[in-house]
Amino acid sequence: MAFEANDDFFKGRGAQVNTHNKFLKVKYVAEHIEGLDEPLLQNSKTQLFDEHPKSIVSKSNSPDLSHMHSINPYQGCEHGCIYCYARNSHEYYGFSAGLDFERKIIVKRNAPELLEEYFNKRRYQPTPIVLSGNTDCYQPIERDLEITRRLLQVFLQYKHPVSIITKNNLILRDMDIVEELAKLNLIHVNISITSLDEQLRQKLEPRTVTSIGRLNVIEKLSAKGVPVRVMTAPIIPGLNSNEVPAIIKAAANRGAVAAGFTMVRLNGSIAEIFTDWIHKTFPDRAEKVLNLIRQVHDGNLNDSEFGRRMSGDGEVAESIHQLYRMACKKYLGDREMPGYNLSLFTPKTGRQITLF
Repeated sequence: MAFEANDDFFKGRGAQVNTHNKFLKVKYVAEHIEGLDEPLLQNSKTQLFDEHPKSIVSKSNSPDLSHMHSINPYQGCEHGCIYCYARNSHEYYGFSAGLDFERKIIVKRNAPELLEEYFNKRRYQPTPIVLSGNTDCYQPIERDLEITRRLLQVFLQYKHPVSIITKNNLILRDMDIVEELAKLNLIHVNISITSLDEQLRQKLEPRTVTSIGRLNVIEKLSAKGVPVRVMTAPIIPGLNSNEVPAIIKAAANRGAVAAGFTMVRLNGSIAEIFTDWIHKTFPDRAEKVLNLIRQVHDGNLNDSEFGRRMSGDGEVAESIHQLYRMACKKYLGDREMPGYNLSLFTPKTGRQITLF
């Protein structure tokens, strides 16, 4: 798959533009480039912004997410995945969903303390919590800050079920905690693999671990008894959709016990970001891919209809669904993720004591 970068391409980043934040009335731009003595410069380095939330567990009432509870120790993500649905959430912080999302990272250092408070709420009953529902909890800055590791220590201390979604091999650093959670049936790990084609992977997800690296993560976790699901997500028709069987086969050969997928959808500002990116990255196939995406979303680049938005519909979508189902049946057979053990939850003594 040939790729030739042009002079305007931001190397090491996914998005190539900073889209306008619809919540802001003004923005800083170069309206008349010929009138500047020097170019309008932007800080290309990753910046950290501390947030001090009063709560850390988010609850989703979306029918597509089964009332999911999640924790996001970080907002924004250096991985720079061009298709990431979480980009739009960065606009609530006054940033752009484009380049800002990848280089202005919001950090919640007090997340572990807030999680412990949450577990000790009166009458709290355990339900699986996802790390992370929005951005990767093992993105590069986690190597230094260790917020995710401290969260996992709280999960283990309270014997509470947790599910992890990541595409980074940094999770292996925390194998000591993950293995103990697995022995108690308290953890599921979901490893996302978008492509086995390294040239494509580098353009889709510029600061992520290689596909081989992720397969090694699946193998090492599985060898320790950790249940792993491979996420072939997102599937982008005409770009990586043909790789679904190969990804599931490779993951199954390394011990994965389940698979999952979502269809790409370009909601909000992501439509502009992705369209700009694909025309710069794969100009020869850009319109074909965009048209295929429209075909799985009723003629649009995005679909917000519950029950359909994440899987798509139509002939193109159905062909991908069939490919996925056949691959699961062939390579995973009767394997499945084990159930969580919800009976081990151990809150602090006296949390429910009242005056009555």
